[in-house]
This record gives sequence, structure tokens and C-alpha cells, in this order.
Amino acid sequence: MSGPQESGVFTALRTQLQDAASEFAGGPDALEGILLGLVDDVDRAVREPLEIFPVCHHSPASALAMARRLREKQPKVVYLELCEDMAPLLSELRNCRLPVAVQAFAGEIDGFPQEWAPLSVVAPITEASAEYQAIAYALDTPGVELVLVDRSSDHVFQWDRADTADTGGTSGEEDTPRAEEAALHGEAVGVEIGDLRPRFAELEEHLLRHGKVRHWSEWWHQYVEVPLGDSDHDTYRQVMFLIGSLFRRLAPGDGDRVRVDEDRERYMWTRMREHLTATGADPEDCLYVCGAFHAASRVEEFGVHGRSGAFTISPRTATTWQYGLIPSSHAAIEAQFGLAAGSVSIAAAQWQKSLKRTKVRPYRLEGQAGARTSRAKKALPATASTAEAPATDRLSGFLHQPSVLDGLDEAELLGWSVDIVRAARRNGYLASTADAIAVFETSILLAGMRDRARPTPYDFQDAAVTCIEKDRVPGRRDVRRLVEIMMGGDRIGQVGYEALPPLARDVYDRLEPLGLKLQQRGVQRALLDIAGRPELAACSDVLWMLRRLMPQGAARPIMGERRLGERSIQESWDLALGTHQRALIELGYEGVSLEQVLEQRLRREAYGPRATTAGVLAAVEDTLLYLRSGRLADELGTHALKVLAAERSVDGAPEVLRRARALLAYYRTSRPTLPAWIESFVKTGYAHYCTLLPTAFRDEDATVGQVAAMLGFLFSMESLALSLGCDRTQLELAVAQSHPDDPSKTALLWAAQVHLGTLSRAELRSRCDALLDNPLVVPAYPRYLNGFVHALEPVPGLADVVVEAVSNAFGRLPDTVLLPWLPLLITTLRKGAADLAPLLIREAGRIFPGRLPALDAWVPPWRTPQEDPFAASRARHATTAPRGATLLAAHPSACDAVAGLLGCEDGWQQHEEPASPGVGMLAAYPAACDAVAGLLGCGDGWTSTSAGTAPAGAVLPSRHPATARALETLLSTP
Repeated sequence: MSGPQESGVFTALRTQLQDAASEFAGGPDALEGILLGLVDDVDRAVREPLEIFPVCHHSPASALAMARRLREKQPKVVYLELCEDMAPLLSELRNCRLPVAVQAFAGEIDGFPQEWAPLSVVAPITEASAEYQAIAYALDTPGVELVLVDRSSDHVFQWDRADTADTGGTSGEEDTPRAEEAALHGEAVGVEIGDLRPRFAELEEHLLRHGKVRHWSEWWHQYVEVPLGDSDHDTYRQVMFLIGSLFRRLAPGDGDRVRVDEDRERYMWTRMREHLTATGADPEDCLYVCGAFHAASRVEEFGVHGRSGAFTISPRTATTWQYGLIPSSHAAIEAQFGLAAGSVSIAAAQWQKSLKRTKVRPYRLEGQAGARTSRAKKALPATASTAEAPATDRLSGFLHQPSVLDGLDEAELLGWSVDIVRAARRNGYLASTADAIAVFETSILLAGMRDRARPTPYDFQDAAVTCIEKDRVPGRRDVRRLVEIMMGGDRIGQVGYEALPPLARDVYDRLEPLGLKLQQRGVQRALLDIAGRPELAACSDVLWMLRRLMPQGAARPIMGERRLGERSIQESWDLALGTHQRALIELGYEGVSLEQVLEQRLRREAYGPRATTAGVLAAVEDTLLYLRSGRLADELGTHALKVLAAERSVDGAPEVLRRARALLAYYRTSRPTLPAWIESFVKTGYAHYCTLLPTAFRDEDATVGQVAAMLGFLFSMESLALSLGCDRTQLELAVAQSHPDDPSKTALLWAAQVHLGTLSRAELRSRCDALLDNPLVVPAYPRYLNGFVHALEPVPGLADVVVEAVSNAFGRLPDTVLLPWLPLLITTLRKGAADLAPLLIREAGRIFPGRLPALDAWVPPWRTPQEDPFAASRARHATTAPRGATLLAAHPSACDAVAGLLGCEDGWQQHEEPASPGVGMLAAYPAACDAVAGLLGCGDGWTSTSAGTAPAGAVLPSRHPATARALETLLSTP
């Protein structure tokens, strides 16, 4: 931009720079073009009718100059470089304690790739920033309008598609541990006013090396903040224009980033011209606050008289954005925007010192939480600005004057040295007065080596680390962190109650009976005696939902639990809602109550594209636990049927088994009848797992635990499934068709066959003995044991057989085989069956003797001879004299009673030599004999024997021995 557009203000500076370029470069070249271009950019920005105020983010010098200029000019319209859709939230800043961040959040997106979700944009605001001064002035001054002119949050992602993963934290400065406070912004994309940093790596390296500093924040503090702290308005503007133009012209050729920067400038100037046209405001009464990088713009749309109509603002997508305020911190700002650790805290301390030195009255929002109101006075109505003197060349004088070295403030430095030693001693360092003296002298030495008379906070920090830091850090904080705390600390903001979304306010209201200050940071203990104070049950419900929805640590139960069918009568909680306020606020973007948000999340989890049967059952369980909604539980349970039928793998079988058992037990104890969906789930699961069982036994990807879980589902749900119409033959065929190759699955198959009755326990023991007898199979024996242990899930009755198998291995294998084999056994059982080991240990404790002396004489149960429990009975019935005949004679009254029931009135008859015991009684009572014979279907009548005529029942003991024994038992009952 040259020729007629140039003014005569900077003619002398142009001539000097042109001569310098010719002297250094030997003639006109690119250097001359760059230097003259810098002056042209400054001249163009200074001549713009709408006053441009260039700033740097979180800069005390910019904030101080902004406060001065606002009181001098009293503009009626303030244009601010900030996302235009965030304007409604700025009035809520008065209800917060700074620093906080204005956030735009989109959980469900439309128009962007789904993998980007959720979208989040934050704009942090601190008290020591020019943007806060402008906001406070505009909101509290009658007749002043604040207009945000930067692109919307939606356009941030539209234009930065290639750089959405970059949140600004890609600097070359030293890395610091990401503390909890540094993560307050989460994964949000940061936008800031005045991102002023060289984009040319070689330029930044050159400035750092010749400035004798370690990182960019220190260079900026030393060579920009300090010189501009006491400068006048024109000097400040021209220097900032020059710096912005320098960094812009020396930026590398990153086409995408340059395009986005220029589009932002076109966007902002288009919005400002639209507002000027719509309101008829005078540009002389307006102030445009933007970053110095954008102030030196060269786009054709620049200025109120720039080109119009060439740039078209694209429409926003259909994404629904939610807006709110979230707490921020100095560490979060440093981490997100790539600043040196402690730089924002040092800037805040410098801001307070500058206010005391210059007596400038800053602007603060009325009712601002945590603000010092002694200096803040109510702003007067904006008045028409007086005619200002034409701009003069202040830049030449600033560039020619030597740097002014501040004198040494010994009192300040001495106070710093004493304070850091005191802080170090409190944190475990063995620091003394000698260390304070060493820090004092080293700070002066480092400042002198870096060409400054007055040590900066960075010089002091390096000196403290050099003199106090030891080989190790005795506490949680090192010396560098202690210096940051001493200089002002990591100030953490807080969003006030009135600025919270409805959900967050509802949470605080529902937890008010606890009597705790939950908005404060830190952990607080809450004790709930639900039995003594039933109204605390509602607080318990809220806390359990918060534990389900918020990050770990926000609500942590110490005592008490919530399981299906159970409720605690006393609970104890550690609550840190103030520390996790950002997460609570973001919950408010999803709904107006915890119940609504939880229901939405459960539905998304259940109906999502990656939903599994186990996940849907977990959603059903959470519905019953937290919402107690039978309607939603039935709906999600019905959906679980569809998900189960569509699954072709058994990856989630263990979790399905566990949750299905829990839900079935809950419904059996809490409802008179089972819900229809749980019955259908059991039927579908029985048929589904029977179908997949042979394939799972052969599949190498299916683990033995998963196959055991399938068998556990089939065996434990078998009775219910059969009652609902399933066929057991399907299970028997599935087991018969299974032919595993893996030893663990083979043992599992044997256990299943034992459960179904196709394999006896004796055959199973013989197979185990055969494995130990085969030296080729012995190395794989731990894998067989692994299968047996997993078999305790579907067949817990085999615990004694598993103990026997392990004991036989230890008893029979020699040490040369057992010792190398033992680590494999332990690791196999620990890895694959750790949860089933207690059952195995209890069974071993039942079988083995409890005392050591008894072990020598102890014989394992499986080695003792097995007696037939029915052998004695069979021997007694094999004798010639049945037991019932003797019993009848010994107890005649019982026989008379039975005869009376049968209607026999003939009485007793004596026989000298009865043919056999009991035959005489049959002959003596023919009516009774005929009645019994009729019941038994004996129609032969009376027959003749060698002893005489006998009734047909006389042949009963020989023809029907089982019936005869039953009658004898009946007759022998007293």
C-alpha cells in the first residue's frame, strides 16, 4: 500500500528504514519491501476512521491501555473480536469469580463428521485482560452498545476443518505436568482475543536467543510489557500495529491458516459495516478491539470504506449449540494456548502492581464476585468524544530511545527471597537464611547477565530453582511451582449460582438438606442417616445419579451401596462438585434435570450402533437402580432381545450371564410375575446359545471363560426355559456336536457331559488319571485344570472333582515335572479363573483336615472304598424269613388295626407249621387277601398246595416281591 494512500506522518521513518535497508542489503531488495511494508501497515491502521485498538491476550499492558482509553474516549459502540453467538452470556460474568470461560457446546451435531462430536469452543476471560475491560465498560455504562463481530462457534469448525485437533497448545516452550486445574477446559477448542506470537520459528528462536530468555512469555514481558506499561495511547497503538505487522509479514506460507485469518478479518469488517449501516452510528464514536495480528490487516474489506459485497458469510449448519460459563484457571489458559507455566499468574501480579503504580481505575462489572470494589466506581454515561489531535509519529521516537533500565527494588526482591524460603520449608525443603541470601544475589546476577538491572519474576524463579532445588522433590510441589504460587498462584474461577444452567441449580437445591457449601472447591464429607432422616433419601438418589453421570471423584461413596433390591440406611460420601463444576455445567446442556439427562444417555447407549446385549442389560439395571422406571426398563429389555438375536459372537457372554441372573433374581423377589421381556429373553438366549455352542467350542477366538458363561446361562436358566416351552434335546444335541481341540475347552465339555448325565463321575475320574499317566499330556495338564475351574461356573457341584484333580497332580507327579509345571499352573489359574478360586478353596477346606497332625493319618475321600448304600437292604430282603412275618406276631395290635380297616373280622388262627412266614395269616383272613389280590389284579383264585388250600395271595411274595416288601413295611408300622 503506497503512493496516494500514504500519509506524511511516517515519511521520516520510511526514509530511515529505506536507508538502513540499502546499507545492510546493498540495494533495494526484499528487506526494503518488508520494512516499508511495516510502516505502510501502521500508517493504514492509524488513518482508519473507526479507531482500532490492538491488544494481546492476557496482557496487563493492553488492559491498562484499554482502561485509560475507555475513560478518555468514552465510545458509544464497542466492537469486540469474540464469537458473535456468545454475546448473551457476557452479562452473566458479574455473577462469577474470574477467571471463567465462555463456552459454546454441541453434543449432537448436524453438518460435521460424527467423530468430531462433541464440539466445544471456549473463550477464557481474566481480569487482567483488555477484553474484560471493554466488556465491563460496555455493560455498566448507560448508552453503550457491545457488539461481538468475530465468526460464530459454528464457523470455527466450518473453517478450521483441517486444524480441529489443534487447541492452541503447540508451542516450543517447556512441558509441564498437566494438573487437574490445567484440564478445566477439557478438549475444547480455544478462541482468544489477540493471539500474538511469531509464526516463523526462526524469528522466535532469534528473538529468544538475543533476548537471553528461555521462552516467549518471558521475552514479551521484558521487551513489550515493561516498555509499554507507562506509554501514551498513540505510542501503544503504533507499537502494537508494528508488532502485528511484523509477525504477519514474516509468517510462513501456511495457506490454510492464512486463509482462515483473512476470512476472519473480512467477517469482522463485514459485520461492523452492517452494524454501522443499520444503526447509523458515527465511526468516530466507535472502538474496535481486536488482536494486533488482525489490526494490521491487508484484505480489501479492511476499514469502513473497504470493499463490500465481495465476501459472503456462509450459513451455519443445523447443529444446535448450547451456551454457558465454565470455571477456568491460569493453568488451564497456559495449557490450552501454549504459554509458559506461571506466565498468566505473573501477568496477574504485574496487573495489580501497574494499577498501584499508575493509579489507573480499572473497570469491573458491578457486583462482580471476588472483585475489589474500593477502586471501582460506577461508570458515567458515555458522552460525545471531543475532537482529537491528528496522529503523529510516535513510533520513531520509541524505536530510537534506548531501553530504560528500572532500578533495583531491593525491598521487593528481598521480600520475594524470604517468602520463597518460607514456602520451601513448609513443603519439606531444608532451606535456611543462607538460601534466601543466595536467591537474592543470584537473581541480581542473572538479571545482569541478561542485560537488565531489575530482576524479573522469571529471573527470580530461575534463581530460586538454582539455589533451593535439590536432587529430589520432598513434597508434591517443586520450587518452580512454589514461585508461581507465591507470585499469585493458579487462580481458579467459579461460576456463580445465578449464572448456572437450570440443571446445576436444581442439583444444588436438591442437595441443600445436606448443609454443605457444595460450590466451594475441595472435597467435603456428607453423612446421610436415611433411617433417622427419611428426607435424605432424595439426596441419596441425586448423589447416585451424579456418580453415574459425572467424572470419577465428583461424588464418591465411602459407605453404602446401591444394588438391585437393596437400599442403604446410612451412607457417607466425598463430594467435590465445586472442583468438577465444569462437568456439572455441561450436564446442563443436555437437559433440565438429572433424570432427563440419565434417561437420554441410557437410550443412546442402548440404541447406539455399537450397542451390545451386555450394554443394554446394564442400561436396564441402571434404569431400575437410579430411575426406578419400569416402563423404560421394559422398553430397553425388549430391545435387548433384538440385540441378542443379532449377535454372532460370544464376547459378552460372561457379562450377559451376570446381569441376566441379577435381573431375574430381582424380578422374582420384587414382582408377583416375571415381565414378559425377561421370559422372552430367557427363551431367546437358551436357543441362541445352544446354536452358538458347537462353534464356540471350536473357535480359537472364544475364550474358555466365554464358553463357560454360555454353559452357565444354559444350565442355570434351564428350568425356566423348559417351563416356557424350550426343548432340552436342543442342548443335548449342541453338547454332542461340540468337539473342541483346546484342553481347557475339552475339560469344560466333560463337565457339561457330567451335568447332562452322558458321562459319569467315575468315567471323568478315569480320564483325569489317564491324563496324568500320559507323559506327553502332563505339560498341558494345567490347561485342563483351567477348564475344570471354569466349569465351576455352570456346574458348581464338580468342586470336589476339581480338588481331587489338583491333589492327584501334586501327589503323583515327580518334583522334576512338578516344579517347572507349577508356575504355569499358578499363572493360568490367576489369569483365567481368579474369581472362581474362592469356591475351589472352600471345597478344599471342607475336604482336607484342619490340623497338621491329622494330615499324616488322613485318607482322601476319593481313595476310600465306596460302599453301596442299598447293599444291606438287598441282603435283608434276600433272607427266607421276611421281616414282616416276625413283626406281625410281635405286634398283634397293629395287625388287628389293619384288619379292622380292611373289614376282616375272623380273628387270629393258629397254624402249627405254616408253609412260609405270612402264609398262615393270609389263610386266616381270606377277605383281606381277596381285597389285596383284587387291587393287584390277581384273579387266579385259591390254589391247592402241599400244605393245604391257600388263597391266591399266598403266591404274592414269590410273584411280586417288591409289592410284598411294601406290604410288609406297611404292616410293620406301629
